[in-house]
Amino acid sequence: MILLTKHFDFEMAHALMGYPGKCRNIHGHSYKMEVTVTGEMQPDTGMVMDFKALKDLVNETIVNRLDHALVLSDQVDPTLIETLRAHYDKIVLFPFQPSTENMLAHFATLLRPQLPSNVRLYSIRLHETDTSFAEWREE
Repeated sequence: MILLTKHFDFEMAHALMGYPGKCRNIHGHSYKMEVTVTGEMQPDTGMVMDFKALKDLVNETIVNRLDHALVLSDQVDPTLIETLRAHYDKIVLFPFQPSTENMLAHFATLLRPQLPSNVRLYSIRLHETDTSFAEWREE
């Protein structure tokens, strides 16, 4: 089995509404993400997938949308959202609590249908810090 992994970096802020710890406050992370795919090698190219194609897909689907954004649950008070949007350009609302675990599951849902037919998503690893990460894997 051949696994291809591409690394991505992005800056993002979030807050976990109703969380009983510090993460209920708006705070940011320097995220590091690895996306790994596997599949049948194509005889004409000798590749499972071109690294540039994987980079472009992940950047367009995830990184460009979230880099330097504030991500919140769509359950946050609409008045607060209006106020934030009046002052800041990049507010992203998710229909879930924007924890690392929930975002990973969401990223997988976004990426899987966009991959070439010979390729499947194997894993996504998302680091919030240098010492903390969560990982989604295909079951």
